[in-house]
Amino acid sequence: MAPLLTAASEALTPSPALLLLWDRVEENLQRMIALAGDPARLRPHLKTHKLPQIVARQVALGITRCKCATIAEAEMAAAAGARDVLLAAPLIGPSAARFLALQAAFPAVAFAALADDDQALTALSAAALAASQQVTLLLDLDVGQGRTGLPPDARAAAFYRRLAGLPGLSAGGLHAYDGHLHQADPVERAAACEAAFAPVAALRAQLEAEGYSVPLLVVGGTPTFPMHARRPRVECSPGTCVLWDVGYATHLPDLDFLPAAHLLTRVISRPRPDRLTLDLGHKAVASEMPHPRVVFPALPDAQVVMHNEEHLVLQTSRAADFPVGSVLYGIPWHICPTMALHSHVLVAQASKPLAAWPIAARARQLTF
Repeated sequence: MAPLLTAASEALTPSPALLLLWDRVEENLQRMIALAGDPARLRPHLKTHKLPQIVARQVALGITRCKCATIAEAEMAAAAGARDVLLAAPLIGPSAARFLALQAAFPAVAFAALADDDQALTALSAAALAASQQVTLLLDLDVGQGRTGLPPDARAAAFYRRLAGLPGLSAGGLHAYDGHLHQADPVERAAACEAAFAPVAALRAQLEAEGYSVPLLVVGGTPTFPMHARRPRVECSPGTCVLWDVGYATHLPDLDFLPAAHLLTRVISRPRPDRLTLDLGHKAVASEMPHPRVVFPALPDAQVVMHNEEHLVLQTSRAADFPVGSVLYGIPWHICPTMALHSHVLVAQASKPLAAWPIAARARQLTF
């Protein structure tokens, strides 16, 4: 693998460092738009990158909607120019007041959140009325993951009717995340996606037949993006494909995106003839997955011996080729939590000096 930085930039870059190749980000955005058919059909999840610069670039390309996981991410998106922001979480406890303050601060932005609990709905209605605001909520549907949401059945229909009738609240549609579907075979994945989506489509049709407005249907993530992109009247919310990673590249061979995020690390010790110790510990690359948590194109035979807070020890027949101080570039297995471990990302753009961008929405709280 060729060096990703010039020799001068590489020599001055402390390790471990997170690199972003901007030309690949641009290409991935274009491929997302091409797959969706229209930028207006995209609501990308920004939990992967957490960067206002990527949000701003998406807006410039016509992708004005986004999805996020935290109120901090929602604030970052609004400040970066997004015009329609979905917080893919319920407004529980202090988050209700924070969300109302966020809406008040950005009156030109359409905000929405998720709901699946009757008591929370009642509390939020009272809070919205007290603040003289209207809160748009999407009914969160459980289509098989078992994490949040209601099954798309009679109980979900009753919940939506109640939501539509409560003061201070507006029923904005349905949200169905099928993150449990990641079959490597795209035919199998498509069949599972269709089975999970069928009751969602039936629920929407039932509610509309009863006269209720169901303006939004936000569906899927990255693995089922190609399947949902073929449907009418849905918004697709892929996230990882903006930066891509080894995990999805390995398990989703039908998706054609480029690894835009890399880790720069150095050999800090060669404790044995066939071992390299790198300064790439748990604190620099996501460690919730089994190994390999990072893949090094220059060391295809490398096997992980141990992984600690500040160290990654590899066994490789090529250890002698990498003296202490050598730079290695790795691609994370899971980029989303890896981004959250770094305070900033180093951005390489053609004909421009290396830039350091703070990962703004890595913080749990910005203003609100």
